[in-house]
Amino acid sequence: MDSKLLAIDIGNTEMVIGLMHGQSITAHWRYSSKAPRTADECYILLREGFESKGFSLENIEGVVISSVVPSLTRVFVDVSDIIGHPDPLIVDSEIQTGLEIRYDTPRMVGADRICNAVGGYEKYGAPLIIIDFGTATTFDVVDNPGVYLGGAIALGLTGASHELHRLSAKLPRVDLELPDRVVGQSTEQSIQSGIMWGMVSLIDGMVDKIKKEMHWKSACIVATGGMASTFENKSECIQKTDRFLTLEGMRMLYERNTT
Repeated sequence: MDSKLLAIDIGNTEMVIGLMHGQSITAHWRYSSKAPRTADECYILLREGFESKGFSLENIEGVVISSVVPSLTRVFVDVSDIIGHPDPLIVDSEIQTGLEIRYDTPRMVGADRICNAVGGYEKYGAPLIIIDFGTATTFDVVDNPGVYLGGAIALGLTGASHELHRLSAKLPRVDLELPDRVVGQSTEQSIQSGIMWGMVSLIDGMVDKIKKEMHWKSACIVATGGMASTFENKSECIQKTDRFLTLEGMRMLYERNTT
């Protein structure tokens, strides 16, 4: 099978590997980004991942890296060199994004947030609010004509669960499942309700406050990230779920900066 662009999205908890052919995502898989690994180890993981999907690294024509973990950024730049692409595109605020990044310190905007904003604006226009369920839950705000305004960062679902368990000796760690009832009838259900239904309230409350602050009567609200589908029918404000928005934004940035 023919593959063209390798997209490596490195988050604080896990990394997503995407293979892109034209505008299509032909394969994707995930690895933990917690364990320290050398470039050689990551190259072996990458090669094995390609082989398991029926692809060959030799078909790659370009590499784009979005990373919020500097140590792994350097590792995967070396991996890119190993596979014959010594100058991968590294996503940051200094490349051609097609957006005006109106942030006090643009270089501090996370690469994943830039990818989401680029992909979201290209696909859905503006006014736009993107909610990304990752290690953190982020809200990114884009206005016309292609202006990234910033947003909000909250503790993610996994972090909330772990911290509640860590700080409270008698509270167990629970699965991140949305219970049918808000009023839990066991400790486990009560924790799940607080975390999961609490997130629903956070989503709807933050979106409402953002719209009022921006004086928007309406806006497109897009959810992405691993847990997005869990909330799409529970939140009152989420209009679209776009599971691969970050990868698509990476592809768009690669095309803008290499053609």
